Amino acid sequence: MVTATLDASPPAQASEPPSLRRHSMRRDSDAGVSIAPSPATWVVVLAGAGLFFAVPVFALGAFTVRGGQSGGVTLGHWRDLFGGGLGAGAKPLTDGLQNSLLLSFVTVIVMLALLVPAMILVRLHLPRPEKVLEFMCLIPLTIPAVALVVGLAPVFSVVAKVFGSGSWTLAFAYVIVTRPYSYRATQANLVAVYVATLAEAARSLGASWVATIWDVILPNLRRGILAASFISVAVVLGEYTIASLLSRTNLQTALVLVSKRDPYVSNIVVLLSLLLALALLFGLGRVGTQSRRSRS
Repeated sequence: MVTATLDASPPAQASEPPSLRRHSMRRDSDAGVSIAPSPATWVVVLAGAGLFFAVPVFALGAFTVRGGQSGGVTLGHWRDLFGGGLGAGAKPLTDGLQNSLLLSFVTVIVMLALLVPAMILVRLHLPRPEKVLEFMCLIPLTIPAVALVVGLAPVFSVVAKVFGSGSWTLAFAYVIVTRPYSYRATQANLVAVYVATLAEAARSLGASWVATIWDVILPNLRRGILAASFISVAVVLGEYTIASLLSRTNLQTALVLVSKRDPYVSNIVVLLSLLLALALLFGLGRVGTQSRRSRS
C-alpha cells in the first residue's frame, strides 16, 4: 500500500525539499501509517526468544555439574574430561572430534571450490540456467537423510576402493547435505553485489578472468562465503544419521558411544558444541556489521 501511494503521488511532490519530505513522512507516521513495532514489542519478542534458547542450555549446563545420585554440585565431571580421568574411554571421543574437524575442513574446501565458481559463472554468462542451478542446490532439502544414505551406499563402496574407508570420505556426502544452506548464504551476498559491473570494469582495465574473480569478485563475496563456511561447519559437527548408517566415526556417533558409559561427559561435549555454534553465529554477525560499516 505504501508503494502504491508513492506511485500515485503527483509529480510536484517529487521536487519537494528533503526536509519537507521528511516532515510529510513524520506526519504519516504520527497518523498511524507506520508499521514499525514498538519498543515494548521488541523487548517481549527478544525476551521470549532468549528464554526459548537459554533455558535448555542452562538446564544442560546444570546437569553437567550434578553430583549424581548423591546430589549437590561438583566439577568432577569436567575434571574427568579435561584432566584425563576418562582414560581409555576418551579415545572414541578424541577420534570423533578429530574426524569431525577434518570433515568440516574438507567439506568447506570442496563446497566452496565447486559452488562459488559455478554461481559466479552462471551469474555472469548463463543467467537462464540460474533456476536450474538453484533447483539442483536445493533438492537435497527434500530428500530424507535415510533415503540419501541408501542412494549413497553403492557410491561409497566405490569410494572406499579408490580413497579408502577413512571417515574423511564422508565429506563427499556432507557437501551434498550442506549445499542448500551454502547456496542460500552465498546467493544472498551475490545478489547484493553488482557482479557484472565489477567484472566489466576489471576486464576493461586489462585484468584476466582469474584476476577478476580472485581480486575483485571474491573479496566482495566475503560475507556470503564466511556465512556458508560457518553454516557448513555447524551442520557437519551436528550430523549423525549419515555417519551412523555408513559406519563412520564422527563427533556425534562418538557421543552416543560415550553416553552409554558416562552421560555427564557426553553432555559436557554437547554443551561446548552449542557454545561453539553460538560463537560462530556471533562472529558471523560481527563480520556482517563490519562489512556494512565499511560500505557506509
